[in-house]
Amino acid sequence: MAVAVKDCLELQLLEVEMLLSMFPKKGEINLDEDAVPSVQRYLRNSDGRLPPQLEYSIAVDVGEPKVKVELQVLLPHMYPHVAPQLFARSDALHRQQQLQLNTDLASHISSLDSGEVCVYEAVQWVKDNTLPYVENSKISSESASKEVVVKETLHRMWIYSHHIYRQELRKKIFDCAKKLNLTGFCLTGKPGVICVEGLRENCEEFWRVIRYPNWKHISCKHVENIETEKSIDTLRLFCAFEDLQFQAHGDYGLRNDYHMDLGQFLEFLKQHQSGHIFQILFGVEGKLSDK
Repeated sequence: MAVAVKDCLELQLLEVEMLLSMFPKKGEINLDEDAVPSVQRYLRNSDGRLPPQLEYSIAVDVGEPKVKVELQVLLPHMYPHVAPQLFARSDALHRQQQLQLNTDLASHISSLDSGEVCVYEAVQWVKDNTLPYVENSKISSESASKEVVVKETLHRMWIYSHHIYRQELRKKIFDCAKKLNLTGFCLTGKPGVICVEGLRENCEEFWRVIRYPNWKHISCKHVENIETEKSIDTLRLFCAFEDLQFQAHGDYGLRNDYHMDLGQFLEFLKQHQSGHIFQILFGVEGKLSDK
């Protein structure tokens, strides 16, 4: 066994010497300064412990500006009678392309004749075959960049109720809107109208909460969804959740059956680019009286 190991290590040193002559520039081969001497000492006195396995890296130019592939090499003591451990890495390669490159490199090396040194063959294969993997990485990067542009959707719900009076109900509406980061308004009185805008899941949660346990005279009359590549905050029509109250028609004192001034409400909607909602809520086209 010792003789066989000695023969293998001698071949490894010859190969390293050849590679150093082929890649003479500084930085092309990164080899620990004691790696070769430790093997040489063992060869002079093979009765001692085996030296550390030869380990080095080679910077491979693959023909693309600013793209370098580092081929990391680890040689088992019985190389070239067993396969070397090779790993190619580059900042220009995504993880998947790098994995595929190394899989294909290993397949190529395994197809060569056993017992022959093959690190230079591996260098040449990396040099000749890396560019397609780099191109695939670029395509993946471009696709990923496009996918990163995630569109957000502003959800806006227009809710109609026969009336909204009770203080505890109004408190529930405002607390829930604040908790869910919703903007809009609650029009108190008869009829009652609520508008909420924000993320879809938050609007739907608001709708679920305020309807429970059994608010009979309420319905969602209209829903708007608007996509944007920016923040949904740029699409909001309201900067907060407002408590909307208008002067009632007539003098009803403390009675809770008063009707809100819908003319004022229509004017409010138009100020917030929502005049078209009036007909959706009430079934008639809103018109402002001439002043």
